[in-house]
Amino acid sequence: MNLKSERRGIHVDQSELLCKKGCGYYGNPAWQGFCSKCWREEYHKARQKQIQEDWELAERLQREEEEAYASSQSTQGAQSLTFSKFEEKKTNEKTRKVTTVKKFFTASSRAGAKKVSQEKIIKQGQLGRERNADNILRDLKEIFTPSWELASPTEEIQEAKAPSPSINRQASIETDRVSKEFIEFLKTYHKPGQDIYKQCKLFLDTMNHKRDLSIEEQSECAQDFYQNVAEKLQTRWKVPPEKVEKAMDQIEKYIMTRQYKYVFCPETTDDEKKDLAVQKRIRALHWVTPQMLCVPVNEEIPEVSDMVVKAITDIIEMDSKRVPRDKLACITKCSKHIFNAIKITKNEPASADDFLPTLIYIVLKGNPPRLQSNIQYITRFCNPSRLMTGEDGYYFTNLCCAVAFIEKLDAQSLNLSQEDFDRFMTGQTSPKKQESDSFSPDVCLGVKQMYKNLDLLSQLNERQERIVNEAKKLEKDLIDWTDGITKEVQDIVEKYPLEIKPKSQALAAIDSENVENDKLPPPLQPQVYAG
Repeated sequence: MNLKSERRGIHVDQSELLCKKGCGYYGNPAWQGFCSKCWREEYHKARQKQIQEDWELAERLQREEEEAYASSQSTQGAQSLTFSKFEEKKTNEKTRKVTTVKKFFTASSRAGAKKVSQEKIIKQGQLGRERNADNILRDLKEIFTPSWELASPTEEIQEAKAPSPSINRQASIETDRVSKEFIEFLKTYHKPGQDIYKQCKLFLDTMNHKRDLSIEEQSECAQDFYQNVAEKLQTRWKVPPEKVEKAMDQIEKYIMTRQYKYVFCPETTDDEKKDLAVQKRIRALHWVTPQMLCVPVNEEIPEVSDMVVKAITDIIEMDSKRVPRDKLACITKCSKHIFNAIKITKNEPASADDFLPTLIYIVLKGNPPRLQSNIQYITRFCNPSRLMTGEDGYYFTNLCCAVAFIEKLDAQSLNLSQEDFDRFMTGQTSPKKQESDSFSPDVCLGVKQMYKNLDLLSQLNERQERIVNEAKKLEKDLIDWTDGITKEVQDIVEKYPLEIKPKSQALAAIDSENVENDKLPPPLQPQVYAG
């Protein structure tokens, strides 16, 4: 799909939503722009071509291997011709002797073996007659008993084991309900209803034995089954077209309720990886505003705000459904709420150019869980007639376009410079909110105060980011200053090393060398005279 971004908004030509083969049905990005019918034709052609190429490659490799083996054997045979003849003669002689000895001892065993084989044949004949009798009874019972009375829904549920008791109980309740509804629906079709039930049971048994196939091959089986049953309803059972559509919806519901846990987001595919990538991408685009997408929706109008909330709820609720048709119904309800919101805002019917940007905005705001898995599940196992025509197919194709646009969203798509786009994506800043002065006088004070608070929070966020950056810069400067001082001290110490001299002897007393100190008179004592 060629998505264009213009000043007036996101525009997709309606012809680009159709199958690129020109059949008139809606295409799908998952089918490379083809509708389901043309995609299956292209898929079969490519598959047959690949099988033919693989077969030719295998034959060529086998011929080369045989030629290499023959050439190696011819070179070795010339060297060991005499020895091989001797070995062959010796082996033949030994085999002849062993065979001659065995002849004396194998007569009784041969008779016993013949007897055992006769007993096996008799037993097999008896078992075969018993099986034939059972088959005849079962066939008679199927002829004179309605198919839906042959097996109860509870027995069908027990055939497929769930991974945990809680999930098993939940699946059993829903499966039981769907089975009862399906049986009651088929009773209105009488004889065709019995045949439809048999076909569905046979298909489910076939799918249970094809768990090892790839999800694409299982999808092909489901699509072939839908096509064959629809053709039988129209040609063999002469069912009116409006009843055929209802029957196909019930058949899809009955089958996919049982197959859901096996074919939705299987481990053999990368659906889960794509889901995480889309969710991460949408989270990174949380800053995108309706003005950037040129969304013609005014959420300040209470009715419009309610419609936006309902649209987001519907697109999120899609993940809780198990049947492809129910998931499509959620997409359709979401799209109708979008059209109503645009109509209320513009006071005129919405156009397709207004719908797609609003759908993109709803997806960005809602961030639906497992979006890619749900799209792939619908693409693989939904009744192809619903995706090729009608409003369900149109809305689903637009949803695929919206997801493709989000995955490839860039600065040019939002009319932004690359620098601003990069800063918004990295979270360095956020787009400026609408100033309170630009509001009309009719806007309530609460909305004005809200935008003032948002502007204040944005300014505080920028101020905090500046403070954090300055603090990191100051910390780096302090670390550099400390390292510089330490280096200077080390250089000075290395240049002027500290020398520690040995301790000098204590000086002797002044009169220590005077040997006549002992002959000196004692010091004079002060005397007090009375006068």
